[in-house]
Amino acid sequence: MNKKPSESLHSEKLRSASPIPSFIRRRIKHRPNLLRIVDNIGWLSFDKLLRMGAGLLIGVWMARYLGPEQFGLLSFTTAFVGLFAAVSGLGLQGIVVRDLVRDPGGKEETLGTSAVLQFFGGLLAYGLALGIIFWIRPDDVTAKLLVAILGLMMLFRSSEAAVYWFESQVLSKYVVWVRNGSFLVFAAVNVALILTRAPLVAFAWSIMVEALMVALLLGVMLGRRGPRLRELRITLARAKTLLQDSWPLLFSGIAIAIYMKIDQIMLGQMAGDETVGIYNAAVRVSEMWYFIPMMVMASVFPAILEAKKRSEARYYQRLQVLFDLMVWLSVGVALPMTFLSTPFVTLLFGEAYAASGPVLAIHIWAAVFVFLGVASGKWVLAENRQILSFQRSGIGAVVNVALNFLLIPDFGAAGAATATVISQATAAWFFDGVQPVTRRIFFMKLKAMNPLRIRHLF
Repeated sequence: MNKKPSESLHSEKLRSASPIPSFIRRRIKHRPNLLRIVDNIGWLSFDKLLRMGAGLLIGVWMARYLGPEQFGLLSFTTAFVGLFAAVSGLGLQGIVVRDLVRDPGGKEETLGTSAVLQFFGGLLAYGLALGIIFWIRPDDVTAKLLVAILGLMMLFRSSEAAVYWFESQVLSKYVVWVRNGSFLVFAAVNVALILTRAPLVAFAWSIMVEALMVALLLGVMLGRRGPRLRELRITLARAKTLLQDSWPLLFSGIAIAIYMKIDQIMLGQMAGDETVGIYNAAVRVSEMWYFIPMMVMASVFPAILEAKKRSEARYYQRLQVLFDLMVWLSVGVALPMTFLSTPFVTLLFGEAYAASGPVLAIHIWAAVFVFLGVASGKWVLAENRQILSFQRSGIGAVVNVALNFLLIPDFGAAGAATATVISQATAAWFFDGVQPVTRRIFFMKLKAMNPLRIRHLF
């Protein structure tokens, strides 16, 4: 049957809006599922590349303008608020996406209930953040004000329901449109703040208002391209089942936040805000590559779930290829950056941040284990073994805090970077060798580190 003219026009508009080159689309047009995945990866790549490029430029300019001490204080408070972001998320992201794929008929109840849960999670997180910053920095008025402003972002977490919906449908382009539009607007705002020599607090307000704009636009986009907002339902029974599945991921998220953010907080408390600024300059360059595993997994996770339904052998075959890909993508980033770290950081941030170079050369190797951890985290969801995420992250957090206490007094920012690499390796790899249920995954990751595996990727 021929398509209606309106349907053909709609399909043509979608093709013309795709970031994937036409010659690639022609090669895979007979495989619609693959086409959707590649198209989704294209949109996510466009999103992250724009943020990585323009965001790094604005961040560098801001760091140069503020100087290591003020930039360090902004970094400290941002990391501090980030510690509580996991509480506001309640560990729901993977669970909601999984349930939307498995039971699309219950989407209104799943989305509505998860949005309300995250709103109350945000209130709890905001209260905790305010209480603790007043306790640990009672005399630092600026730090308390920055946390009060930046913490407001946690009250907007309900809008993440829209992100979960579009991720489950492999339609991330709508999220990309919203986030990039808002990002570009506030990139211009931040440039204006720098040119007018605005105070530090103004940059915190800019970050918060951007988050508010994204939240509002995501709600509008969900109502237009997904389930209607007035049709979303909230039930106590669904809230109970979501929290029963997500609580291990909630505690896992808290543990992850600790070993991703605690280094900057401990540096601020033990070595001063200027050291945090030096460290954060290195971390910004190192972590800008972390979009790669997130982008890949957001697009292939539904396909991995489908493979599990059909064949266990095919499922693990796909996981092995995924681990191979993650290892060698990360090594491809880490190896050249090790040798170019000091000139690269100095070129970007200026001579005031030259001490960030050796820190970056160490911290960049955490990428290998971060990439593997993202991939195996989806295995945990597919196997419905969320408790493993909590255990893995908890051990990583304990190792990181302990190593920071040992290394920061003598080695400062370099010690914090070393602690990060070791704790990431502990959580994302060594832990799998200890647990019988994950030992197969441990050896799959070990196998992926064999350089000869590169040929299997081509």
